[in-house]
Amino acid sequence: MPLQKRLLALGDSYSIGEGVAEAERWPVQLTAALRAEGCPLAAPGIIATTGWTTDELAAAMDRAALAPAFALVSLQIGVNDQYRGRGAAALREGFRPLLVRAIVLAGGTTRRVLVVSIPDWGVTPFARAGGHDAARIGAEIDACNAAERALTEAAGACWVDVTGLSRAAAAELAADGLHPGPAQYRRWLKALLPAARAALDER
Repeated sequence: MPLQKRLLALGDSYSIGEGVAEAERWPVQLTAALRAEGCPLAAPGIIATTGWTTDELAAAMDRAALAPAFALVSLQIGVNDQYRGRGAAALREGFRPLLVRAIVLAGGTTRRVLVVSIPDWGVTPFARAGGHDAARIGAEIDACNAAERALTEAAGACWVDVTGLSRAAAAELAADGLHPGPAQYRRWLKALLPAARAALDER
């Protein structure tokens, strides 16, 4: 199958960059950084919309009729499952088939799949203004991430943890007081870039 020399980013508001300019979305930043290092990647494909859960992402992928193989495939999903009260066990069942599909889209090369952790929205002004329990949210996010990480590592894909960065950079937000701003996404880039380099080196 021909290799599409681009990143395919699958996810929700964090992948589409809710509240930031297109150039500040982390998939766009990552592509630009890799290009600057000499990797000839086309503009990224992004299948992501604010509010999507695992099942909504799966339905969107069905509609998109995606064809492998991509140089890199990222998957970042689950925050809206948590927000809607689905536990880690339910998230695991929704995430598992998405991971399998991501690997297929990477041409079966598991190391070309980057699974990005769910940020902790409980530390944001949005959560405080809504009277949400930050400790409960954090614990649920950790449980969801643990479920996703176990599946990711068992499959041989690459886990990239940005949850700690979302907590440490809780002031670096978009105007909505919920989603990361450009500065926080630049922090994410520092975590994503080594994993992306390693994945591309194994093509």
